[in-house]
Amino acid sequence: MTEIVQELTNGEFESFTKEGVVLIDFFAEWCMPCMMMAPIIEDLNEEFEGKAKIAKLNIDDSPELADKYNVSSIPTFIIFKEGKVVEQLTGSMIQDELSEALQKHLN
Repeated sequence: MTEIVQELTNGEFESFTKEGVVLIDFFAEWCMPCMMMAPIIEDLNEEFEGKAKIAKLNIDDSPELADKYNVSSIPTFIIFKEGKVVEQLTGSMIQDELSEALQKHLN
């Protein structure tokens, strides 16, 4: 059984994203589409355990990071590889879309 997807703070963000392939879910608690994506993010965390890291970032708690990565609507999913943004996806999507996006950066 995997752990619940970690919610990052400003201080944890850089070290979490600097190595490997990482998916960050930029969300807000008041965002209904974000809440609908939560179980999908949990499933992805399990699917990619040991291959990629997945975490969430609350934009209300970390507005400066949302600004830094030009997150203007949520949910937004940003994939990092070795600390650099390699893909950004916005809006609700099915698990297969996010899974394929992550997978292509692992190869």
